[in-house]
Amino acid sequence: MEHRPRRRRARWLRTGLTPRQERVFNWVARLLVVGMMGAWMASVIRAYAPRAAEAAPPPSPVRAVGSSLLDPRARTAPYLSDQFLNPLRGQSGKLRAAIRTPGEPLSAKAPAGDVGAHFEGERGESVVSEGFTAPADPGIYKLAVEVGKVTQAVDDLRVITLVPFAEKKNDRIGLYYLGRWPYEKGGKPRSPAYGNPSGFVEVTRENRNTPVSEHFRLGDFLTKNQHDVWPKYMLLDERMLDKLELTIAELESRGVDVRHMQVMSGFRTPAYNESGGNTAGRGDLSRHMYGDAADVFVDNDRDGTMDDINRDGRVDTKDAETIADAVLRVEARYPALIGGIGIYKACCGHGPFTHVDVRGYRARW
Repeated sequence: MEHRPRRRRARWLRTGLTPRQERVFNWVARLLVVGMMGAWMASVIRAYAPRAAEAAPPPSPVRAVGSSLLDPRARTAPYLSDQFLNPLRGQSGKLRAAIRTPGEPLSAKAPAGDVGAHFEGERGESVVSEGFTAPADPGIYKLAVEVGKVTQAVDDLRVITLVPFAEKKNDRIGLYYLGRWPYEKGGKPRSPAYGNPSGFVEVTRENRNTPVSEHFRLGDFLTKNQHDVWPKYMLLDERMLDKLELTIAELESRGVDVRHMQVMSGFRTPAYNESGGNTAGRGDLSRHMYGDAADVFVDNDRDGTMDDINRDGRVDTKDAETIADAVLRVEARYPALIGGIGIYKACCGHGPFTHVDVRGYRARW
């Protein structure tokens, strides 16, 4: 017996619609409902769009401006470098860092007119300072200069904002132990140069290779202890960097090849200066504690000791004297960089070296 499928009866049969007509009607009805819902949603969006625009915060002008200025495709004006940046590069022209307290002017002679400084921090954050001043937050920043509508990104110079001295608590900042400066305990400093520092450079594993001049990096001047403690904190005087660079140039002008000048000792924390390592010859008021002194020697072959830079076939104090003579000539041309010069012979596991500082008055030993 043959079975034929039963035809579905239309729900709208009483209205006179056939099943085919019912399907057409249902599709048309659905399309109408979808269209009405779409129109309703569009009207809602149009009604609330102005409010959303008002509520949404505007794009950060700091980030937008900073990013555009640091973009190498931004318009540049070479004269900006000569007018505003060369003084930051020192007498040698080889400084690569401007070290400032928060908000301090980048230049002693602040540029006149509509001049702005724009910065990009180590985490990519953008900052715009008031006038030509350092950022308010400590850190190491890329710099761009804006004069009117003309900008210039500065690739060979970093601005370092110091961590305030007040951040030192119980002789430490974080886990890094510094100790106490001579006049923290009381008394009047013999001169302002021996007062408490204004702040510290924060050095991390990541930024320790930041160039501070043509021949030197941040990490070259760190105190040589607390090896596994990061970040570290130190003092670093730009005048001392400038004096070292001028000394290298003077040596080279006299035919001495200086591909690498080793910093045997740069900044020393007061705690290290008092008790760490070999303390022979360390004074209670050592300039190393103030970041404006360095013990150096020429070490082109990087074997850890002075090279025979006077070419007499021996490595001795005469090589240290060759460096000292260059320092003397630098001081004669640049009296503002006057300071201490010391000559040391080989002793106690190290070769001869020369002490250089910018204490502000003449000292020899």
